[in-house]
Parts: sequence; C-alpha cells; structure tokens
Amino acid sequence: MASVKLSSCVHHSVRKPGSVPGSSNTCFLKTPPVHLRQKFTALSVVREESNTSILHQEEAQSRLSFDFMSYMIGKATSVNQALDSAVSLREPVKIHEAMRYSLLAGGKRVRPVLCIAACELVGGEESVALPAACAVEMIHTMSLIHDDLPCMDNDDLRRGKPTNHKVFGEDVAVLAGDALLSFAFEHLASTTGVAPARVVRAIGELAKAVGSEGLVAGQIVDISSEGMDSNDVGLELLEFIHVHKTAVLLEAATVLGAIVGGGSDEEIEKLRKFARCIGLMFQVVDDILDVTKSSEELGKTAGKDLVADKLTYPKLMGLEKSKEFAERLMRDAQEQLQGFDSKKVEPLLALANYIATRQN
Repeated sequence: MASVKLSSCVHHSVRKPGSVPGSSNTCFLKTPPVHLRQKFTALSVVREESNTSILHQEEAQSRLSFDFMSYMIGKATSVNQALDSAVSLREPVKIHEAMRYSLLAGGKRVRPVLCIAACELVGGEESVALPAACAVEMIHTMSLIHDDLPCMDNDDLRRGKPTNHKVFGEDVAVLAGDALLSFAFEHLASTTGVAPARVVRAIGELAKAVGSEGLVAGQIVDISSEGMDSNDVGLELLEFIHVHKTAVLLEAATVLGAIVGGGSDEEIEKLRKFARCIGLMFQVVDDILDVTKSSEELGKTAGKDLVADKLTYPKLMGLEKSKEFAERLMRDAQEQLQGFDSKKVEPLLALANYIATRQN
C-alpha cells in the first residue's frame, strides 16, 4: 500500500479549473503536516473533549435537540413534490417515463436539502431555493443514469431498483439523462424568482460544476486511472477525482442555495469550502461502505469498485486511515460554519454528521 499523507480540504492544493495533479498549471499552498495521534472509533459531529471541540458548547447542545429526521423528511417531501410537478408525465411519454423512473426513485435528497439549508442560512426561503434544488437533483440523477451504463460502471442496481437502462434500454437511458441535464437549466432559468443577476450567476456556477472542468473531469480521470497500481498513484490524484466527480455537485448545491438566498460573497465562499469538505467526506465514506456493507444494505452493488480495480481511499490509504481522513474533513467543515447564526446553522451541521455516519 502506498505511503500517503492526510490533507485538509480547506488547505489542500489550489488548482486552476480543470487542471490535473502534476500539470504545470497546478499551484500549492503551504500546508502544515498532519499528525493524527488519536484513534477514532466512530465518526461524530460533537466531540466530547473540550480541548478539541470546534463548536461552542451551547451550539453543540442546540444541535443535540435539533430534530434532523423531521427536517430531512419535510424538505425531501417538498423536493419530491416539486420534482414530480416539474417533470410531469407528458408527450413523448416514453422519455418522460424514463426520466421520472430515476428522478422519483427515492434517494436521500442530500444535494437539494443542502441547497435549501444554505439558502435559509443566509436569509432566503425554501420556495426561493426549490428551483435550484430541483435542478441539481436532475443533474445528479442524469449522472447516475449515465454512470450505470454498460460503457461506464455497468451496474444493474440503483436505489434498490433495476437501473434505468435495464428497464428502458441503453438508448432511452442515454436520452433520459440528456433530457434531465438540459431541463435542469431550463427549470433553473425560468422558475427562480430572484434578481436576474443572481439567476445568471447560479446558472454559470452549475454549468461549470457539471462540465469538462467539473464532474466530467473527475469522471474521465477516474476512468483513466482504472487498473493503476496504488503504489504509483498519490492521494492528490484520488482527491482530484473525487473533488470533481462527487464533491462538485454537493458544492454546487450549497453555493446555488447561498446565491439565490441573497448571501454575500464572503458567506458564499465559506459555504463553498464547507461543501467541498463534506463532498469529499461523502466519497470517503462511500468508499468505506463499498467494502464494509452488502448490496442489500447499500441498495446498490457492493464491492463494484474492487472488482473494477478502481482507485479508492481504502485501497490507497487503508480502512482505518480512511476513517481518520473522514474525521479530519468533518472538523474542517465545521470550522467553515463558525460565525453563522447558531440556530440557522443547525441543519447544515446535522447534514454533515448524517453524511459522516450514514450506513448506505
């Protein structure tokens, strides 16, 4: 197993958009070495030791009383209703059936809830954030449909159901993903009721996140890295893949919420850093679950990364170091939320904890 050094997502290398580790357009911030001496037995938002707690005691106590499940259910219900209304069953029926099959198949709705929570944190309302939240979820669903295709990950199971191409065929699945991608921008542009300048900024943010310097960049580097010897691959390359492939949509969801909610540039950038941390943490946890849970527990095929010989954090760092890295990312994420209203920040703190401790 390669020797690796854990890095902070806030202090990690800063690259020009689309640059790949090792290229000439990569620049680096001075990063102090990370020494993790404590063995973490679980991922937790609230640390008991007062000398290592990032949040003030009153904030931690407040979060303990926050009803996270009710919040998630309420927001997810709003998102599901909005998605159902936006992508109604209409002509041509076949393509809309395929779009709705994957879009309304359930899921945790983490990205749209992040969008709404960020909007509310900076003073906006749920109704203002819903178009952006739905747009992000449409694009996320597109990425899942395409990711499951035989030419990509070749997966038969998603959210406990047969994947889109298994039900509708590969041709229709490709078109369903394409339709969701284009409609996401139409929906965001035509139904977001805020100042035009903020709508345009949100559209630009989302387009950059999904394009050749965002999600697609992570995907192509991931494909190119399959079968590579872990001894020849650094943590920097793996981080590039997952910052672009996974974290980028969680980041976009959060930033869009802050933009349409009327957040200041400073607030938007703090929330961007928060989302980047939890986005990378999402992938670290996903990699851990892939090797520790069954297909039935995950609702998707377990162990597929191992079979495909893909780069993962457990493969590169080992299971325990991967858990330590996730804990580090949690602390970095918490730091970015300091200074916000202690009550309004509760949903984002709880969402970060949910991502860290999820079991599927």
